[in-house]
Amino acid sequence: MKKEIDRRSFIKKAALGLAGLEVGYLIYDSLQKNEEESTKKMFSLGHVSAFENNTMYPFTSGKFFLSVLEDGGMLAISIKCTHLGCMVRKSKNGFECPCHASAFDKYGEVLSPPATRALDIFPIKIDKGEIFVDTNKPIRRDKFDKKQLTYA
Repeated sequence: MKKEIDRRSFIKKAALGLAGLEVGYLIYDSLQKNEEESTKKMFSLGHVSAFENNTMYPFTSGKFFLSVLEDGGMLAISIKCTHLGCMVRKSKNGFECPCHASAFDKYGEVLSPPATRALDIFPIKIDKGEIFVDTNKPIRRDKFDKKQLTYA
């Protein structure tokens, strides 16, 4: 026995189908935007050859310092103090917090309190000689470890 669909139920089913497609598209589109936004937060620094060993470079718009060590190892060190979140600044021996006088060495390790742990770092990726820092994913750490360094 065949059941015939009247015009009203056909229109209802078609409208529900179109609404379902629209909801699916909106979900897909929002996922794409989230992926695009996370790649936008990948901060491009330029070519490896533009940076000298044993030098610290401030990237305040990216909220980090790029510390290039004597052996060419690199750390992207957060400018946010681990004590209360003030912005640290470059000093003679590393970094200092102007708010409460915490001091950190060139690796971001605590030299003097009140901060109790090393400055956070960001992942560094080197692609075809270009340096990228993922400011979307800060890495909390207690102290410096050579495994945290990135080499070209």
